[in-house]
Amino acid sequence: MRFAADENFDGHILTGLLSRLPELDIVRVQDTPMLQSPDPELLEWLGNVGRILLTHDVATMPGYVYERVRANLPVPGVIEVKRSLPIGQAIDELEVMIGAGTPEDFENLVRYIPL
Repeated sequence: MRFAADENFDGHILTGLLSRLPELDIVRVQDTPMLQSPDPELLEWLGNVGRILLTHDVATMPGYVYERVRANLPVPGVIEVKRSLPIGQAIDELEVMIGAGTPEDFENLVRYIPL
């Protein structure tokens, strides 16, 4: 599976996750041409490149995801991590979700952590 961490995703969580899963294929959005893109454009890009998004954006992202699903546009998936979750718990739960998941488990869905 391939992932992207949005611009506001906690870098401590990302670093911890990569220390546990060093083979994880993940890019930071700020390291791509999608830097500062509106959510709908970011989701389009993610659909084109086949990356599941890690985000803390519970306010707007789910609505845009399900707009794309209703329009039959590709959404590899989104994992929403509650910002107030302790970093260690977020890393633990992401490790389990990613380790046990398949691309089909995320496609066209928003998954939430904590579980």
